[in-house]
Formats: sequence, structure tokens, C-alpha cells
Amino acid sequence: MIIDGKKIAAKLREDLKKKIIELKSTFNSVPGLTVILIGEDPASKIYVKNKERFAKEVGINSELIRYPENIEEKVVLDKIKELNQNKKVSGILVQLPLPKHIDKKKVIETILPNKDVDGFHPVNVGNLSSGYESNVPCTPLGCYLLLKQVENNLSGKHAIIIGRSNLNGKPMAQLLLKENCTVTIAHSKTKDLKAECIKADIIVAAVGKPKLVKADWVKKNAIIIDVGINKTDTGIVGDVDFEEVSKVARAITPVPGGVGPMTIACLLSNTLECFKRANS
Repeated sequence: MIIDGKKIAAKLREDLKKKIIELKSTFNSVPGLTVILIGEDPASKIYVKNKERFAKEVGINSELIRYPENIEEKVVLDKIKELNQNKKVSGILVQLPLPKHIDKKKVIETILPNKDVDGFHPVNVGNLSSGYESNVPCTPLGCYLLLKQVENNLSGKHAIIIGRSNLNGKPMAQLLLKENCTVTIAHSKTKDLKAECIKADIIVAAVGKPKLVKADWVKKNAIIIDVGINKTDTGIVGDVDFEEVSKVARAITPVPGGVGPMTIACLLSNTLECFKRANS
């Protein structure tokens, strides 16, 4: 089974659109998402453009604030504080990566937790870890929703997450623990990664190493979520050897067309949830 992220994300966006139409009739307003983009990183510009397009598609008011690479940190922080007080702004997102002279930690902590649609604020991280209501980072949330499309009951499953980043690995672990999975987090210091993977019912690969996971690493009928996006001479590939592993796995996400579309759909979903909580 190929897990079609494009199709599942389109369905999620369609559901969001219907909910926003209903909310507009109730509150006479719609969610608002403000994105801050600093510099000219090509990948960030494409990603932000797609965010704007899909936000408008579902009925979210989208605003993009652009700053040059050399913008002072204080200007960015002051703008975030201003947006925090703006009732028309449901969610704030500062596109990463940031220029070296801007402190990422300061930026993340300046955004109010209830407007932090990326789910990176320490309050949201702590709430997720504790099992409380929180904004969940968009990529792991997308991975989780893709998994649930294949297997609704994840209880008791053994999952391995390759990569321990704050953006994906750690929050992914929390989501799977909440589903009563047994979770292993592997990383660069893991001694025998193949041996760990072959025991797993679920593999989430997010390390940025092209075709790292091979067919002989994968247990028959395992579910594979490939978060990796790697540019190679033959095109874009994931962290999983798709051709090999697809012959063994029960289900697998393609790259591209798997996790990527879900990330933006989940950002829009988080924006809607922020709006609903602000108006509850």
C-alpha cells in the first residue's frame, strides 16, 4: 500500500474548508495566519508560497511579512509582540532556518503559546510531553495522521524513530507513546541501527540520509513513514530505499508526495484550532 499524502492532505483541507465556512457564519470571522519570512532561502520561499496558496484555498486569512537577511533581531521580536496582541491573528509562524545573527530560541519563545502554530514553544512541548492539550509540530502530526490511515489501533506496536530532532523525532515519540506504542528513538550514536529497525512494526525515518533504510532492515508488513527529502543526482529521494522496501512493507509513504503535503495541511489545522480556542 502506497500511503498517498497528497490525497489525504486534500481531504483534510476540504474538511477544514467546511469547518471554516461554519465558523464564519457563527463568529462572522475566520482564522488568520501570519508568516514571517527572513532572507531569500529558495526552499523556504517555495514552502511559504504553498502555505499562502492552501491557506486561501480553505478560507484562512493569510499574511506574509518579509524581511531582508540583515534585519535586526529586535525588529522581528517587536513585530511578533505586535502580532501577539492582534485578535485577527490566530496563528504566527516564523519560517526556519533563520539567519545566524537571530536567536531561534528567543523568536520561538516570544510567540504566545496559543498562537504558536508550529508547536515549538516550550509550553506546547511540555504539554505534549505531559499528555495535555497542545499545538503539535506539523510534520510529526502529519506522520501520525498518515499512520492512522493505515492502522487505527496502534496500541502495543513497536515503533522506531530514526532521528531525535526537536522538529520531528521527539514530538513524534510523544504522539506514539500517547497511542500506547513501545517507542525507540535511534540516532547517530545508535550501535546497530539495522537490528533495531528489523524489530519494529513502525519505522519513521527522519535523518536526511538518502536511502538509508534498506529492505533487509524491515520486518515483513511493517509500516514505513519516510520524512527525508534528499537531493541526489537521480532526483529527490527519501531516507528509505523506496523500490526495495515497498516490496516488504505493509504500507509506505513515497517521496515526494507523502509527508510533505501533510505538513502544510496540519499547519492549517493548527491555525483553525488556535482560532477555536481563542473564541471558545
